[in-house]
Amino acid sequence: MSRSVFINATSAVFPNAPVDNDNIEKVLGAVRGKPSRSRAIVLQSNQIKTRYYAIDRETRQPTHTNAQLTSEAVRALFAENPQLDLRAVELMCCGTSSPDVLVPAHGQMVQGHLADFQGEVVTTSGVCCSSSSALKNAYLSILAGDTSRAIVTGSETSSKFMRSEFLESESEQRVSELEKNPLVAFEHDFLRWMLSDGAGAMYLSDQPDAGRVNLRLNWIEGRSYANEEDVCMFGGGHRGSDGTIVPWKDLRLIDDPIKHRFAMNIHQDIRQLRDRVPELTVERPLTALKKKRGLQPGDYTWFLPHYSSHFFRQTLFDTLARVDFAIPFERWFTSLYDRGNVGSASILVFISELIRQKKLERGQKILCYVPESARFSVYYFELEAV
Repeated sequence: MSRSVFINATSAVFPNAPVDNDNIEKVLGAVRGKPSRSRAIVLQSNQIKTRYYAIDRETRQPTHTNAQLTSEAVRALFAENPQLDLRAVELMCCGTSSPDVLVPAHGQMVQGHLADFQGEVVTTSGVCCSSSSALKNAYLSILAGDTSRAIVTGSETSSKFMRSEFLESESEQRVSELEKNPLVAFEHDFLRWMLSDGAGAMYLSDQPDAGRVNLRLNWIEGRSYANEEDVCMFGGGHRGSDGTIVPWKDLRLIDDPIKHRFAMNIHQDIRQLRDRVPELTVERPLTALKKKRGLQPGDYTWFLPHYSSHFFRQTLFDTLARVDFAIPFERWFTSLYDRGNVGSASILVFISELIRQKKLERGQKILCYVPESARFSVYYFELEAV
């Protein structure tokens, strides 16, 4: 194909002031009024220093919906780039794992805050990969000539799930197990002390924007292994004794008020995560991509990996080395430690902040890696400064 797809502008927005480690429970609330005894252990593991919440720290009332936050990121694209026109955009693809409502779709809820947008809207669901799915939809639409200009967003308001009102108190047995094995904390506490709110947006077109460095999206590929693995991370249901997930819509048929009350909590099987992520998001898919596209680690000036916690950083490096794709840490770029894990927004935030913090030169290539543990899927994509 003769057409190319370019990222002409990016933005990243975060609600309210950053929240440091000492103030997390002041905003999210202490579960049943008791300070967490596992917080320090988990924070030492993830090494995140600050994150953001769409919650007022004084009143603990919500300050933004997901749709409002996403629309702010979209408006920031045009406020910072007055040469661009929202009215000329033909397609908007929005990914998130924390929509405000089940219906209407998240993308239409975002459009409700954007008076000047009149194009097609696509919503992609999932977890961290949802924004990459949105990006691929926009990429293919432009590449096919169906559209010339598109917006892609990724956004989260995960703090709404992490509020004390959502979570049950830690049991003595669970805290004791945590102290012996930090992995246990990840099933609830890891997520609570790691997730952050925010939104990222991109403006894509079929032409580079003159007078600046643009990023050309050379390719984007996803892989899913959902037919090989049981559910690892889920919300909106209950895992039965046989391992199957009972959807929230069916829980009223189960005579257990505890299961009803905590149906919307986010759960994660950290042992499954630890055991399967290296093979299913690096070893198998990257080996196939290396063969298909002739990839070499030395081709990339920057590697943007979406690892959810510092806990997994060395594991990722070691796994890359096992498939002969070792990239030295000095070429890694992440904003995890000061922005927190922003889920589907993270990779868009990384790209936006890389552009602002580093002087990219034409010809430099960037490899992006976005894994998702929910039922084990992953996206890789390559950007090139032009």
